[in-house]
Amino acid sequence: MKKTNAMRILDGLGIPYETISYDDDGEHELARGAAERTAEKLGVDAHAVFKTIVMRTDKQEVVVFCQCAAREINLKKARTACGAKDVQTVKSDELLALTGYVRGGCSPLGMKRKFRTFIDQSALDHKTVYVSAGTRGMQIALSPADLVRATSAQTADLAL
Repeated sequence: MKKTNAMRILDGLGIPYETISYDDDGEHELARGAAERTAEKLGVDAHAVFKTIVMRTDKQEVVVFCQCAAREINLKKARTACGAKDVQTVKSDELLALTGYVRGGCSPLGMKRKFRTFIDQSALDHKTVYVSAGTRGMQIALSPADLVRATSAQTADLAL
C-alpha cells in the first residue's frame, strides 16, 4: 500500500492509526450522502466518519471543517467558529490545486498548505473516528484526540 501525505504526517508524529480500504464507486456528491455511504461500506457508525469540507471566508482565507457524515454543517456555526462574516464551499475544480486532494479523497491531514482546521466537537464522543486517508477508497481510523493534535485543530459545535 502506498503511503499518502496524511499517513506520512501521522507516522512522523508517532500517532497510531489504521487504514481501511473500501470500494469507491466514484459518487462523491455531498448532497447525495457520499460520506454516509462510506460509513456503510466501512461497516461503522456514520457519526464516527468525518467528512472534510474546505471553505473560503469573506476575507479569502481558506479554512477546513470536519463534520460527521450523519449530520450537515451549520454555516452560521462555521462562520462563528472561524470568525468570518461569510463562508462558501470551495468548488471541486479548485480543490486539487488548493489542497492536493480531489473531492471524495480530501483529508484534513497533509494538504499542500496548513489551513486553520475545525473539527465538530462530536468527534470527542467516539473512541475512534474515520477520515479520508487522502485518496478515494481509503480511510484512516484514529483517536479523535490524535486527529485534533495532528491537524492542530480547534473543536467546535458545527452541526446543523
